[in-house]
Amino acid sequence: MKRKILFVTGTRADFGKLKPLINKVKDSSLFDYKLFVTGMHLLSKYGHTATEIYKSGFDEAFLYMNQVDGEDMEIVLANTISGLSRYLHENKFDLIVVHGDRVEALAGATVGALRNIPVAHIEGGELSGTVDELMRHAISKMSHFHFVASDIAKRRLIQLGESGSSIHVIGSPDVDIMLSSSLPSISAARNRYNIRFEKFALAMLHPVTTELYDQQKTRGFL
Repeated sequence: MKRKILFVTGTRADFGKLKPLINKVKDSSLFDYKLFVTGMHLLSKYGHTATEIYKSGFDEAFLYMNQVDGEDMEIVLANTISGLSRYLHENKFDLIVVHGDRVEALAGATVGALRNIPVAHIEGGELSGTVDELMRHAISKMSHFHFVASDIAKRRLIQLGESGSSIHVIGSPDVDIMLSSSLPSISAARNRYNIRFEKFALAMLHPVTTELYDQQKTRGFL
């Protein structure tokens, strides 16, 4: 019988990193897969990115709205645990795969651990200095298999008490995306975003999850 694997995704960010692995599982004759799609994927404010999952060719998806815009994180976590637990009561899986440090991943690891379903955690052992770090380490502690980006991350998980035999250094999943032959050319990307000048730079801001009020105030929203 085929092994059944459930991927939990809550944002476009974690889906992008899981996508190469989901593709491999989908193409394998050894596994069946399903995606538990929740979080920001289902909020119209963020573009209802669940549609990108279907556009990527993944039809085996279960959509669960775990929040309304502005709901507190602990409520979102509770909602996700409740929804995922009920889903797993009706659907049996051999492995749950989660990524990173979001509440959806924490819910996946919590439900898996309490239901005796093995959990695989991708990109644990990282440091960020915010509440995300606490959640990431908690996810690692409730997971059974670890796929980390570096030897440093592996050492951190061993310091947390995880067995070295359960930790596998695979590098960042982002590399698979960056080296993919399916990416658009630079000229296509420049045309898509109307970048008409020759030299340009990209700046990215990673907001601090627990400082939303201060950030909105600084940006003039309050």
